[in-house]
Amino acid sequence: MGRLTTEVTGLVEDIRRARDERQRLARAVRQGTFEMKRAVARMRREFQSARAEVMRRQRRDLREFVSGLERRVMAVRNGLKADLAGARAAWLGPIAARTKREQSPGPALETKRAAKAAAG
Repeated sequence: MGRLTTEVTGLVEDIRRARDERQRLARAVRQGTFEMKRAVARMRREFQSARAEVMRRQRRDLREFVSGLERRVMAVRNGLKADLAGARAAWLGPIAARTKREQSPGPALETKRAAKAAAG
């Protein structure tokens, strides 16, 4: 073999090794890409599941909070109503004990009655 043949043969071997290495690298990239896609899909499913669980807990907690808030507001309103009734009774004294029918009809009606009595 001549020197040119030896050089060309070495060059062909280098090209084959480089091509084999490139193909091995391309397979490794494809495999890595496939595994990465699978890992990302799994992570997305886990995130979606975790998000759904958080939403369920937040809804439950919000319902419980609103329910408790409604009870507390109703208790405050009932307490205020009782306080106002007590204050009204203390302010008006025995007048407050009378029913509406027993109470005087009011100044406008009394004025009309007085005018009617004077006229006739």
